[in-house]
Amino acid sequence: MLTNFIRRVVHHGLNARYLLRCYNRLAVKQKIAEILCNYQKRKITDESLLPSAVLIPLFCKEGQCHVLFTERSSEVSSHKGQVCFPGGVSQPGDSSLLHTALRETEEEIGLKAEDVEILAELDDSMTVSTGYVISPFVAFIPYPYPFKVNHQEITEVFSVPLSFLVDRDHLKQDCQIIDSQVLTTPCYEYAGHVIWGATARILRQFIELLRPESRTSC
Repeated sequence: MLTNFIRRVVHHGLNARYLLRCYNRLAVKQKIAEILCNYQKRKITDESLLPSAVLIPLFCKEGQCHVLFTERSSEVSSHKGQVCFPGGVSQPGDSSLLHTALRETEEEIGLKAEDVEILAELDDSMTVSTGYVISPFVAFIPYPYPFKVNHQEITEVFSVPLSFLVDRDHLKQDCQIIDSQVLTTPCYEYAGHVIWGATARILRQFIELLRPESRTSC
């Protein structure tokens, strides 16, 4: 398969480095799509919760798959300064929760909907303190990409190698006091960033689905 791919790309005059980057990207995207292809998400139907949606953007960089995150500014109404996936609250004009995730992502970091390839949808997740129910969509995006960050909402866009997140030694437990209750949440720390709360729970589910013992064949 790789040999045929190389022959086709070389025939069109592309260099070997670009060739391998293209092949790695296609292989990673195809593998993740195959793993998640049969997954049936679990929905939360509590109507007292505000519907919202996020993207879990994946991309290939230097031969590795990376997961993209944002860090929220201190000017937003909730989750100030927290690490999140791009996305937000559903609006009346949104045709679906996927539309919500794509619209909010473009507003926050300038990633256009036509540049996003959706691979799967994961389980709904709740935020404990703010009453949102989040629908996460796993997506593949181009790299490099000319992000246009809305600094009123986002202070930084960064990524974490998937290989780091898959390593169980990097999964920690964090205790937070919310409404006088002590809650335990999964937590990841990378390059000065702390990923916890609903974002960490969504991330943990995605990672667990990638593990061989969790897979089902298509």
